[in-house]
Amino acid sequence: MDYRIRPALRFRGRWPAAGDKSITHRALLCGALAEGVTELRNANRGEDCARTRALVEALGIQVEDLGRGHLRLTGRGGRFRAPAGPLDAGGSATTLRLAAGLLAAQPFETVLDGDASLRRRPMARVAEPLAALGARVTPADGGTPPLRVQGGALRGAAVASPVASGQVKTAFLLAALQAAGESRFTEPRPSRDHGERLLARMGAVIARDGETLVLAGPQALRGVSLAIPGDLSAAAFLLGAALLVEGGSVVVRGVGINPTRDGFLRIVERMGGRLAAYHPREEAGEPVADLLAQHSRLRAVEVAPDDVPSLIDELPLLALLAARATGTSRFHGLGELRVKESDRLAGTADLIAAFGGRARVEADSLVVEGGRPLRGAEVDPRGDHRLAMAAAVLGLAVPGRTVVRGAECAAASFPEFFSLARRFSGGALTQAAAEGA
Repeated sequence: MDYRIRPALRFRGRWPAAGDKSITHRALLCGALAEGVTELRNANRGEDCARTRALVEALGIQVEDLGRGHLRLTGRGGRFRAPAGPLDAGGSATTLRLAAGLLAAQPFETVLDGDASLRRRPMARVAEPLAALGARVTPADGGTPPLRVQGGALRGAAVASPVASGQVKTAFLLAALQAAGESRFTEPRPSRDHGERLLARMGAVIARDGETLVLAGPQALRGVSLAIPGDLSAAAFLLGAALLVEGGSVVVRGVGINPTRDGFLRIVERMGGRLAAYHPREEAGEPVADLLAQHSRLRAVEVAPDDVPSLIDELPLLALLAARATGTSRFHGLGELRVKESDRLAGTADLIAAFGGRARVEADSLVVEGGRPLRGAEVDPRGDHRLAMAAAVLGLAVPGRTVVRGAECAAASFPEFFSLARRFSGGALTQAAAEGA
């Protein structure tokens, strides 16, 4: 499915944010591990989270779909059924990596696999910490999926992860919950902390010793009722369009503003973006607010490696905002972007170049020269949902026609994006197939 985009004369609207993808993944897996019923309201309805739901169902977990993102799981206290065959995570690395931790202590063997894009992504980063607990987790040659998990008894261990990754951390914690003895997990800088927040809400006892998480297993989880906060990584694309389009103004309600995830907001404010947060509150143990973005004149920004874990999903969008800003922006420490659904570092630079901008990759840094005249472009997001949505955002703000090929990939995380962007822009986006293209 392709979308044709013309410059928007407006971009205005209000939207209750769709459920956070990262939290939904974790809630499905923790609910499966827990004893009793877990209810999720506003669960993310993208394809990636659907893969996690299908995975827990294959393990014998009953999941009732009550409509509009309301799910009810009946947990089995970690007593899973051996799946009939390999478990397919599709393109979702979160599903696969977290499931490896969930299944590491089970008395059966599981094969975790995925599509071609997932089979390129590194798995040693999760296999090695799990091995320290005694798990037998074996990637294919090259350290990529399929991942073979031979479950068995685990023992506590201390691990210092070389990467700051919420996926690796949560996978380790899920396994450590089922291990005998104390486990400790240290990472080089703070990554998103949804896993430990959710586990604590479900009854786990987790302590923090400086930069280290400490958990003594085995521990049981209990089912809970959760209202999933809105996904900032999805809301960012609507907020970004409002920042770029003349007269833009968007309110997104109920967005999670967890301090390990809110780097996008902090960087946009440093760029001079007009952002405001209203009605701060807490949902599911997470800070939440309503966010307002309005059209802004942006200036260049310097992003340090320590900033990156809190905005990793929004970096392509931030780079495209920088292409419209005054001055030269520099984003450092972006090596992690090379191992996403695509090589997002090269893909982001290519995307900016397609629109007539100038960006270059220098080792693990991206340099974006802002203020150059941009024009509409025909772009291929390489099956990467975040590149597809970022391209559409920029297309709304520059002269000429933009075509985003293969835009259906946005359904991985934000299936509503293109329909919302069309409504907010007064019809500036058109599905090409509807025109006979």
